[in-house]
Amino acid sequence: MIKIDYAQIREYAVKLLEQRGVTLLDIAKITLEVQKKYYDDLTIEECLDHVANVLNKREVLNTVLTGITIDILAEQGHIEEPLKSILTSDYSLYGIDEVLAYSIVNVYGSIGLTNFGYIDKMKLGIIEEIDRKGHEGNNCNTFLDDIIGAIAAAAASRIAHTR
Repeated sequence: MIKIDYAQIREYAVKLLEQRGVTLLDIAKITLEVQKKYYDDLTIEECLDHVANVLNKREVLNTVLTGITIDILAEQGHIEEPLKSILTSDYSLYGIDEVLAYSIVNVYGSIGLTNFGYIDKMKLGIIEEIDRKGHEGNNCNTFLDDIIGAIAAAAASRIAHTR
């Protein structure tokens, strides 16, 4: 049986996010935006801590690796048509990208799901930029934008659970 080192996978997942133009601070800023109206004393440092803790969950890491890898494979032309066009256009009726993101938010219950829906609809923070870049040239961020939103939503839910 193969031994999987999730500490290494976590490092790799963070590196993948950064290679796609997203830092943990970017995600923490979205978390702060979602929760600041409920907690006047909430800081970006606390949000960053909650984002980091969300990224300690195996389900989250598996989702990050899977989704970003699919985006990369679509960009590189390693996915056959018609799926390639569906992914590179971020076709609105595809929905599998959101379903994959649910595996992150479901760790934190129904509040995670409602936070995710709000973030996904509003395209908060870097998500709007990532979504726009996903439609330029051969870029594909179909899964990435939802993964970012799901991590931010999970961190916001974690704040609600712990405060």
